[in-house]
Amino acid sequence: MGRRLTARQRRKFRVRNKVSGTTERPRLSVFRSARHIYAQVVDDVTGKTLAAASTLSRDLASTLENDAKTDGARKVGALLAKVCLERQIAKVVFDRNGYLYHGRVKALAEAAREAGLKF
Repeated sequence: MGRRLTARQRRKFRVRNKVSGTTERPRLSVFRSARHIYAQVVDDVTGKTLAAASTLSRDLASTLENDAKTDGARKVGALLAKVCLERQIAKVVFDRNGYLYHGRVKALAEAAREAGLKF
């Protein structure tokens, strides 16, 4: 019997067939759980994570105590962009990981763009 895939997994595979991170333009991948949101910048050629941020990051965890999840996602996007720019990563390819582009995923992406990341 074949494995049943969720709708998100099907969307994820469809997107990942087209989106791949290179050394010049790594992939910004987003993972969203019920309580937290995680983002990382990955070079798919070498298989290495170049930068990462989440609502559990030391820099953010204490500032998020009473924030809504969308506000936390905005802060994660801004922090990730700051880390990327410090490491001379200015352009990325956005991988929404099968999630719909609205809510927390959209907030993270827009905050990263406003902080100077190009995609």
